[in-house]
Amino acid sequence: MNERKTVDLEEGWSHMQSGITKLKKLLEGEDESSFNAEQYMMLYTTIYNMCTQKPPHDFSEQLYNRYRDCFSLYITEKVLPALRDKTDEYLLKELLKRWDNHKIMVRWLSRFFNYLDRYYIPRHSLHSLKDVGLLRFRDDVYSDMKRKTRDAILKLIELEREGEQIDRTLLKNILGIFQEVGMGQMTCYQQDFEAQLLKTTAEYYKRKAAVWIEEDSCPDYMIKAEDCLKLEEERVSNYMHQSTRVSLLKEVETELLQQHQTTLLEKEQSGCAALLQDDKKGDLARMYRLFQRIPKGLEPVAESFKKHVESEGMKLVKEATEAASAKKDKDAGKPSKDSGSAWEQHFVRQVIELHDKYMLYVGGCFANSSLFHKALKEAFEFFCNKNVAGTSTAELMANFCDNLLRKGGGEKLTDEAIEDTLEKVVKLLAYISDKDLFAEFYRKKLARRLLQDRSSSDEHERSILSRLKQQCGAQFTSKMEGMVTDLQLARDKQQNFDEWKREHAADKPLTMDLTVTVLTTGFWPSYKHVDLALPQEMIDGVEQFKEFYEFTTKHRKLGWVYALGTCHVKANFDAKPIELILGTFQATLLLLFNTDEELSFSEIQERMHVPEEDVTRLTHSLSCAKYKILNKSPASKTVSKTDVFSMNKKFTDRMRRIRVPLPPIDERKKVIEDLDKDRRYAVDAAIVRTMKSRKVLQHQQLTMEVVQQLSRMFKADFKLIKKRIEDLMSRDYLERDKDNPNLLRYLA
Repeated sequence: MNERKTVDLEEGWSHMQSGITKLKKLLEGEDESSFNAEQYMMLYTTIYNMCTQKPPHDFSEQLYNRYRDCFSLYITEKVLPALRDKTDEYLLKELLKRWDNHKIMVRWLSRFFNYLDRYYIPRHSLHSLKDVGLLRFRDDVYSDMKRKTRDAILKLIELEREGEQIDRTLLKNILGIFQEVGMGQMTCYQQDFEAQLLKTTAEYYKRKAAVWIEEDSCPDYMIKAEDCLKLEEERVSNYMHQSTRVSLLKEVETELLQQHQTTLLEKEQSGCAALLQDDKKGDLARMYRLFQRIPKGLEPVAESFKKHVESEGMKLVKEATEAASAKKDKDAGKPSKDSGSAWEQHFVRQVIELHDKYMLYVGGCFANSSLFHKALKEAFEFFCNKNVAGTSTAELMANFCDNLLRKGGGEKLTDEAIEDTLEKVVKLLAYISDKDLFAEFYRKKLARRLLQDRSSSDEHERSILSRLKQQCGAQFTSKMEGMVTDLQLARDKQQNFDEWKREHAADKPLTMDLTVTVLTTGFWPSYKHVDLALPQEMIDGVEQFKEFYEFTTKHRKLGWVYALGTCHVKANFDAKPIELILGTFQATLLLLFNTDEELSFSEIQERMHVPEEDVTRLTHSLSCAKYKILNKSPASKTVSKTDVFSMNKKFTDRMRRIRVPLPPIDERKKVIEDLDKDRRYAVDAAIVRTMKSRKVLQHQQLTMEVVQQLSRMFKADFKLIKKRIEDLMSRDYLERDKDNPNLLRYLA
């Protein structure tokens, strides 16, 4: 078998050189035919033979070095001269062309020298043929031209920012070179292009912002800023690497928004306050979108929003106070009306509308941001806890609900509208710090509606209680729910009473119809007990009901609250008989005149067994008010102890049935007194509960925990807590530590 002829290095390289020269001519666009299969195989075989000869004729190392050098030679002779005489866009086009050619050259030469990649390179842990070609371009071309190239790219980007059309595909391909020469790393792209891009971007937008902030209104400035950010995002997606996006937008945001935030938001005619004042929802939404991009950017916007809502709320408080003052002056000397005067209703309605309006802002313009929900909450808490004309908002809201739920209330609304309004009132209650005050007033009003049968709908009553329970907890509504349930049970009890009368008292018929409402004392407000001397007709009825109650109920004691009763009395006047709807006290007084033509003030008091102030109210309602059923001597608008009363037989009215009201009593004082008492109990319970679980606690820490526990119902006063702690110490629930007077101990 013949031995293969040894190929000398220079001889073999000379053969390879002819192939490399042919490739260079093809790349330079000279008239040269492409490689055919035979030529390719000859070149590959030459390299194969030179690498598989026995030492010292294995020329693998020399061929590896010459492979690398042939790139450097081509770059020095052809590539760099072609690039160095070009600038700007022409430079970029030439560089792209040279890069594409270089990749073709690497592809062909790595095929010719492929045998090196298979054995020699892996064995010696060297760069692959492809990587060697890439490294030659990076070290010989890229390192020489990178600054000039980067400046050309940045120039085109600035032209595009100024509105000119540029070749984006060219930029994308050139920036691709910055990424590829990193050989899997982004170092070249970041250090040689991105760092300078960020610097020039900041400078560009700094110049723009300085002009815009002086010339433009806040909305116009924001439109420009938003457009710039949008265009920069487009630039990244069109020709930059995605990793640039965050840092590039951050530079734009810093220069356009962060640096000028205060100036922009506080612009006199067009800043945040002006936009809120003019209801510019689109601009406010844009402001939110922009300033959420910068750290803590929304805090000043939320603060502005809060101040604006506070201001709008305080305007309502001021208007309501003025309306109340004007009403007071107008009605001076007239008896005060029941809950729900016009200014009260108007004020609460306006607060609801204000809340609706700014909830739409929070949901729409401010994307339901928790920061703006908090700002709205704080703003409403600020003005909703102010007194309006000496009346707390909690009381006004209770009056508003009463007006909605009472028969003949001021507003004529559909069931859906009432439900919607009640839901909004309950939402507003979240902002009231003294929720227990609302509860106490609401309970008083609810009691009156239920007992006087003036509630427009049981369904609405239960609906608002359900909402209140959800908002404030079961304890908040337990008594009110008990009241509503009591009324239903009382109706059933009345039916049982009617049946019992037919079976057990048929021989003792009453001279009047009697309806009794049995209530559970713990659920209802406390009422003043007066031992009224009832007329015989009523005594018979009371005794009969007592007999029934004792027959059907064990271990329960009845207490009668006559002040809450209603009587229908038929009065025979000269002109015609009229049915009078009266309170039990009024009816008792009128029935005295069945036996006496004339009675003095003192005689009435003696016969009825009631306090002097009650006699004054009763006689005033029947002799000095709208319906003068009694004659008073001497005739005047006020009642005195020396007055004498007689039946006014000439009284008449166009109606056949009339309700004779009693002058209303201002219940506010009583409610506040009851509330103060309840609060003392609540504070005591919270202190004992806390100390029982903790045993030993600092005075200040105990105070803070009690405030926190009670915050759901009312804002506990530090002085009250201190007073209750001292009271509990006097009752041996707590004691001070002997060594540290600020330390409290629980006594079991």
